[in-house]
Amino acid sequence: MPDEKKVVLRRLQSAKDLGKFMAEYYYELDEAAKNGKRKIAWCTSVGPAELLRALGFLVYFPETHSAMLGSTRMATDLIPKANAIGYSPDICSYLTADIGAYLEGISPLAKVFKGIEGPPRPDVLVYNTNQCRDVQDWFEWYGTEYGVPVVGVQTYRNVGEVTDDHIISIKKQMEALVEPLEKIAGVRFEREKLQEAVRLSRKCSDLWKEVLDTASAVPSPITFFDGTTLMGAAVVGRGTQKANDVYNILLEELNDRIAKNEGAIEEEGYRLYWDGMPVWGRLRMHAELFAGLKTNVLASTYCNSWIFSALDPAAPFTSMARAYTELFIVRSDEYKEKYIREMLEFFKCDGILYHDAKTCPNNTNCRYGMPQRLQDETGIPSVTIHGDLNDLRLLSDEQTKTNVEAFIEQLEERR
Repeated sequence: MPDEKKVVLRRLQSAKDLGKFMAEYYYELDEAAKNGKRKIAWCTSVGPAELLRALGFLVYFPETHSAMLGSTRMATDLIPKANAIGYSPDICSYLTADIGAYLEGISPLAKVFKGIEGPPRPDVLVYNTNQCRDVQDWFEWYGTEYGVPVVGVQTYRNVGEVTDDHIISIKKQMEALVEPLEKIAGVRFEREKLQEAVRLSRKCSDLWKEVLDTASAVPSPITFFDGTTLMGAAVVGRGTQKANDVYNILLEELNDRIAKNEGAIEEEGYRLYWDGMPVWGRLRMHAELFAGLKTNVLASTYCNSWIFSALDPAAPFTSMARAYTELFIVRSDEYKEKYIREMLEFFKCDGILYHDAKTCPNNTNCRYGMPQRLQDETGIPSVTIHGDLNDLRLLSDEQTKTNVEAFIEQLEERR
């Protein structure tokens, strides 16, 4: 293994533009919550945000707050607060960390953004269970706490081929949201506004895909760890021009790196695909661990979850239904394996890293033999790390480091 030395992580200058975008996003929400001039909808990160924007809501995504709780390493101490009121330590640590933070009256937003005390009070909460059932339980708890309506979409699971029956069902559920949301928003639904939101959202999706696809270059100008923070605008800003503007700037810088043959890490000896959730409280540690091993973890299932190529402003409800039903997380293992095989080839990967996240079974794909099947089919080896997205009590840093180093040695021996 390489000698111990200081690892240099090459930062993207355009990350500052993304940071500014996120700051403006949270300040706008905070101002609206304080002056009451704009209605605020909480939305799950892969929920019908376009419909909410068309009705004039400002949209807040609680998963981003939970990820901040993880990345600031506040989550581990807050999760027990939610456990104490009946939420199991085995369920989503996004949910338990976020509710724990609410119960304690603290928020990472207050540390990052001057004058913001915490998340904005909702006028309505809107979920889509395409991620998991936990989001519905999460939102219903807040609905009771704040005394505001909760509405949502019940999606399908273990979907192989997405059929017209799937799309019709989800489309009808989305259309049924219009009337109750109109009453809360105090405005009439206008199809043209939804079409515009879908148009902007599709453009955001296309730009985000272009950003992530730059990792197919050798060396890659971006890492998975970059992507987990740069994806913020794709999550909270889709359906807005501002998000598209910052991704145009980011894409220009990445293409400039490619033209200069400049990689995201100093030496790219091996290329890995990450499947599963990030370990939010260890992003920098993991970035430095892999870079120190001349390895770029450069692509992932997770960051690609905000690519919605089916969106079409000409058919807004139908295309939203399709885009949010084609999502990787709701698909069958057969589909997932085919998807990952294609990703491994496109990104020229030497190996796969699976994150077995204790509290996120829906985004964990290594529990039913998939790593073995994919290795048999592709010849590409894998390693599994055991941990969690937010609860650092479930992670052994030393074991992770040992397993990763052994895996890179295995890749070296294969060469």
